[in-house]
Order: sequence, then structure tokens, then C-alpha cells
Amino acid sequence: MASFFTHQLCRSFSSTALRSVAIKHVVIIGGGQMGAGIAQVAAATGHQVTLVDTSDSILQKAVKGMESSLKRVVKKKFADKPEAGEEFIQKVLKNVSTSTDAAAAAQHTDLVLEAIVENLQIKQDLFGTLDKAAPEHTIFASNTSSLPITDIASTTTRLDRFGGLHFFNPVPMMKLVEVIGTSATSQETFDSLLNFGKALGKTTVSCKDTPGFIVNRLLVPYMLEAIRLHERGHGSKEDIDIAMKLGAGYPMGPFELLDYVGLDTCKFIMDGWSQMDPDNPLFAKSQLLNKLVAEGKFGKKTGEGFYKYK
Repeated sequence: MASFFTHQLCRSFSSTALRSVAIKHVVIIGGGQMGAGIAQVAAATGHQVTLVDTSDSILQKAVKGMESSLKRVVKKKFADKPEAGEEFIQKVLKNVSTSTDAAAAAQHTDLVLEAIVENLQIKQDLFGTLDKAAPEHTIFASNTSSLPITDIASTTTRLDRFGGLHFFNPVPMMKLVEVIGTSATSQETFDSLLNFGKALGKTTVSCKDTPGFIVNRLLVPYMLEAIRLHERGHGSKEDIDIAMKLGAGYPMGPFELLDYVGLDTCKFIMDGWSQMDPDNPLFAKSQLLNKLVAEGKFGKKTGEGFYKYK
């Protein structure tokens, strides 16, 4: 998911990487769906991966999830060669180690990639601690979907070696990675992140450090405007979904997508943007969204959002 930005604001796809760091080992902080997905893709492309979380049970669940995901991959890729498929799974899993000690894991790595809760203070605390443990050459990156990379990086002394790598869920299937550079990110760091994204087999796009980067900056206001359209009585959620699927060719309508992403997640993103830019009408809050979240109706993960699920 040719650069239109200047060198200082956003880096070009065609940038040469003469002095960029070759990322061979990556520490991924966060064993949830995103972190495990990134770990799987990195391990499958020959990178050494250390997956970090707060407990062994979380990490065991993450590795089990990776194994199940890989089995689905080999079912298609090695349909006629089951033995080769099993060998591939074991080879990928061999590239993954786990740890509950983030600081220790960061001592010998080329890249630390964070994929934890969308809380600025928690991210800042994490990177502030790891900044003291990681080698000088180590690049830091966040998989945040809504928070400014500049703010996350502010607790470190390596602003020139800090950027963003925004993956999409589910990571093994989604082809896009947004690569984000701040005004302080060095060209060498940005090139390293671009090359890493490409080495994972993803298509990379260069982004400025603005709210939501490219995809979410367009997608979240679109979903919120669909809610406002419904709130004004200008269309039922069913008709709006059908219209966008059949009229615009979208695989999901906005209400289906809201339920899939999570209403709590969408509200969190929009609340943050509204706080940063309160006069922007695109970031106006929705009473209906607030009501559903207050009732614990977050979408598919809770069984009900705009629609009900079994």
C-alpha cells in the first residue's frame, strides 16, 4: 500500500542505499496478531527474529498462531509436496526465538520494531529504556497506525535512526507497508527501512509523519463520514455498505469495515486526531460511535457492533 515529497519530508523510492544498514536480525516487541504476523513474514524471508512479550504464555500462543498460519500457506504453496511444506514450516520457525526481556533482546539486533498497544506514554517508556540497551547502529521503528512517530521517538537519543513501519492486518496476506520518515530520520535509516520492507516481499510506500500516514488518513475519515451520513438519516447502514461495494468496488462497506477493525480502535484513533486538530471537521466525533463503544459493542470481536455476529 516516484516520491512526491522533498528529501527532508519524505524519501524517494529510488533512493540508493549505499550507506544503509542491512537488517538481518529484528526484535519485534509485541506478540499479538500484528507482531506475530510481522515475525512470521520476517522469518519466512530469512531474517533472524526475536519476538518479545511480557509472558511466556503469550509468546507460546503467538508461535502456535504462526505455525497455524504457515500451515495454511504451505497448503497452497506446497499442495503436491507435503514433505517440502513441513520442511518449510520448520525452517521458518527455526528463525524465531522468543524472550520476555526486551532490553536483553535489543542488545544484539539491527532493528527494534514495536507493535504494542496504541498508547503514547507506554511506547515512549519502552523506547526510552531500549535506547540505553541497543547498540548504536540499531534502528528503532514503530508499527503505530495513528500516533506521530516524532512523539514516540522523543524519549530516545537516536532521532536520526528512528522511523515508522506500518503493516496491515493480516500481515502475511496484506502486500503493503507504509514506511514513515520524520524530519530527523536520516536518509540511511529511511533507505534501510525501505529495503527491509521490500526484503519481506512487500510493496513499500513513502510517507510523511502526519496523522494516519496515507491509508488511515483517508480511510478513518471515510468510515466516520459514513456513520455521520447514517446519523443524518441519509442512508441505512446496509444500503451504504452495498453502495460502496457495488458502486466503488470496495471489498467491504464502511460499516462492515468498522466492525472488522474494531469500533473501539476507530474511536481511539479519531479521538486522538480530534485532540491534535480540534477544528478539523474530518476529525469530528460521532455520537453513535461513542454510544456503541460505551456499550461494549466493538464489532466482530465482541459479537456486535453496527451488525450482530454469531
